[in-house]
Amino acid sequence: MGTISFTVNGAPVTVDADSGMPLLWVLRDRCGLTGTKYGCGIEQCGACSVLLDGHLEKACDVDAGEVQGRSVTTVEGLSPDLSNRLQQAWIAEQVPQCGYCQSGMLMAATALLAQNPRPSDSAIDGAIANLCACGTYPRVKRGIKRAAGIL
Repeated sequence: MGTISFTVNGAPVTVDADSGMPLLWVLRDRCGLTGTKYGCGIEQCGACSVLLDGHLEKACDVDAGEVQGRSVTTVEGLSPDLSNRLQQAWIAEQVPQCGYCQSGMLMAATALLAQNPRPSDSAIDGAIANLCACGTYPRVKRGIKRAAGIL
């Protein structure tokens, strides 16, 4: 067990955790941020996606020791009142069904729009590799386009 200090959603935090503990569990169990979901645990589904220093990462595959001194953004950090343009687009397009994968989808879409503010269909398809059991991919694509102002 050790002390790890980093920034989460713009606020500095210090937690006691083993340096090998997955960031996913640090966020959920030590920081109380349960928006980041456990899906597969093997970096395949994307439910645990977060931004680490602005880059999309799967929190199940990042060790706590790797975030020392770094910045993490979770779905809770997009906006406190659902005013983020992607959150608004998700609502307008009624993207979620069960909603379990949506935190990771929103984080992947955030990373995409940061790199490509007006993505094509193929750019969206290439960037959104998250798995959705409900099959809301067409709605996700519309939500991203709405947020980008191209719908």
